Amino acid sequence: MSVADLVASLRASRGFGHKTDIVDVVSSLARRLPGGTRDLAQAVALGDDCAALADGEGYLLFAIEGMVSDFVSAMPWFAGYSSVMVNVSDIYAMGGRPLAVVDALWSRGIEPAHEVLAGMAAASVAYGVPIVGGHTNTRSDAAQLAVSIVGRAKALLSSFNAKPGDRLMMAVDLRGRFEEPYPFWNASVDAPGERLRADLECLPQLAESGLCDAAKDISMAGTLGTALMLFECSQVGARIDLDRIPKPVDVPLQRWVTAFPSFGYLLSVRAEHVEAVQSLFDSRSLACAVIGSVDATRRAVVHQRDDAAVLWDFNREPFIAANGGAR
Repeated sequence: MSVADLVASLRASRGFGHKTDIVDVVSSLARRLPGGTRDLAQAVALGDDCAALADGEGYLLFAIEGMVSDFVSAMPWFAGYSSVMVNVSDIYAMGGRPLAVVDALWSRGIEPAHEVLAGMAAASVAYGVPIVGGHTNTRSDAAQLAVSIVGRAKALLSSFNAKPGDRLMMAVDLRGRFEEPYPFWNASVDAPGERLRADLECLPQLAESGLCDAAKDISMAGTLGTALMLFECSQVGARIDLDRIPKPVDVPLQRWVTAFPSFGYLLSVRAEHVEAVQSLFDSRSLACAVIGSVDATRRAVVHQRDDAAVLWDFNREPFIAANGGAR
């Protein structure tokens, strides 16, 4: 597959579609607020993994994730587990540590709810994050699940801090498997909870040490879609080398760059800190590599040796419209 073909498939993908939909959602909400997009902003502009509210000497972090309904219906236990896991990842992606989650669950009877709740409980134990309440409707005609989380950060990792000249780094746990037929790379369920928590502690360590101030967790948009959100928020561009993306040896690149890993982060790192950041992830046996360089072009270019294509040009079209307030 050529790089141009890869770009075309990504732009047509469900993961990209879910993110570009944000433009319309934010525009609709902004039109109904007196101050427009300004009323949508908090201490960190919308587009980050969490809202960050200045609170004393640090920040209160607040986020929410909704599971797609077909996933909840087909894999209720893993959907429940994932709902907690992805929220925890959002908090750590901001340089924070999670405090607690609440859920909103709709199901057709109590039996389907049991599986979802069992998955949530398993993730709560694995990540050491309590479930402290929520809302339940077991008389619904469809399965739906959303989970919200709060956490605290002493120093922030933000989607708005990438700078031209930075190195784009990817850190990911390759010790997993796909939850077929979905794009979810599961390196969490079979791992010891102590290891999961210690791996995630790398993120606040980076923030508090000053080694990094810009990061984003790899979401349903996959590695490259997540990179676009980071670049747009920071109003930068980048050139990404597809051959340098860490991946399992038996997984095709096209599938891997659309995967949603249980532990996967992109970091924009000043050149002088790359070695220290690399060393931290190496110490946890997590795959980590420099996969590109950040520039001022506001264009994301991907290449494989001499084969290159523009993935997105923010000068021509928004991705999530982060400049005007996206989420």
